[in-house]
Amino acid sequence: MPDFAFEVIAEDRQTGARAGLLHTPHGAIETPIFMPVGTQATVKTLTQQDLLELNAQIILGNAYHLYLRPGHELIDRAGGLHGFMNWPRPILTDSGGYQVFSLSQLNKIQEEGVRFQSHLDGSYHLFAPERVMEIEHSLGADIIMAFDECTPYPCTEQYARDSMELTLRWTSRCLERHQELSAERTHRPPQALFGIVQGSIYPELRAHCAQALAAMDLPGYAIGGLAVGEPRTRMFEIIDATLPHLPTAKPRYLMGVGLPNDLVDAVSVGIDMFDCVIPTRNARNGMCFTRQGKLRLRNASLAEDFSPLDPTCPCKTCKNYSRAYLRHLLHSKETLGLHLATYHNIHFFLQLMREMRQSIIDGNFTTWQSSFSSTYQLD
Repeated sequence: MPDFAFEVIAEDRQTGARAGLLHTPHGAIETPIFMPVGTQATVKTLTQQDLLELNAQIILGNAYHLYLRPGHELIDRAGGLHGFMNWPRPILTDSGGYQVFSLSQLNKIQEEGVRFQSHLDGSYHLFAPERVMEIEHSLGADIIMAFDECTPYPCTEQYARDSMELTLRWTSRCLERHQELSAERTHRPPQALFGIVQGSIYPELRAHCAQALAAMDLPGYAIGGLAVGEPRTRMFEIIDATLPHLPTAKPRYLMGVGLPNDLVDAVSVGIDMFDCVIPTRNARNGMCFTRQGKLRLRNASLAEDFSPLDPTCPCKTCKNYSRAYLRHLLHSKETLGLHLATYHNIHFFLQLMREMRQSIIDGNFTTWQSSFSSTYQLD
């Protein structure tokens, strides 16, 4: 098997849902997959041993944050992210394009790249596509993302067009430098460069971008620039408009999404990979996910509720601790509460993906989807 290969092993006949295997130098990833976000080489409140126990197959790091602290060159000397953080399974690094969007008051976008001011110490830096590739190669993730501009919502069609064309030019530059670095750094495992489809909420721009990226014959493709404030219905309209222009033989990654119902509906149209901070961030804010919907642990009604978070969940949090205890920990600002809530939420998201994958293989995805929707209560 090549270092990188994607194979679709089952498809649902009534929807676009599919189950696959993505082979990488650090192991195969079963898709559809949710990737816990470890922005700064850590999934907040969890150890790498926790993540292995949860059977997380791949985690994320972020080139922007790791470049600023502790520095990509230090991480390279430690053997890349795998050695630095002692993680034996696949890693994906984002390029920093989203940080360009989220920290827009600190940066200036131009053809050369993005000049930005560090949110840590105010120092100035330039992220050019070539520099981003050098950083991501030093970090050594199995999957690295091309540098892109994530457009804000709302924006004009002209702004979205200009931004999308800039993203395509940056991707070409990323690909050229990636190929040069791959030839030079043969002492490290190979890396797969994914392109990112942009174009805001304009279907024709998304189609054009997807077609141009597909022509580059990259190992995989992401849909970026969604879940940034647009209506949920519009997000799925854009996904539907984009997927027909992406190769079916390559993995499809929906960036920054999302809630459990978003994951289920996106899998049903053919998305293979997801990441989002929702399970970890929400846990730290006292919100957990159950098969019945969201549970807000700070609610006074849980003060004497001695039942588990989710009676159907086999994770260590649900097997050993009550809602009342978790509420007490959070109100007392005990770090154990953050850990237990995060552990449960990551388990919930990973188990959700495992169930979807198995239902696709078994040929009953639509039945599973209907059952999930009937019990999961939306706000």
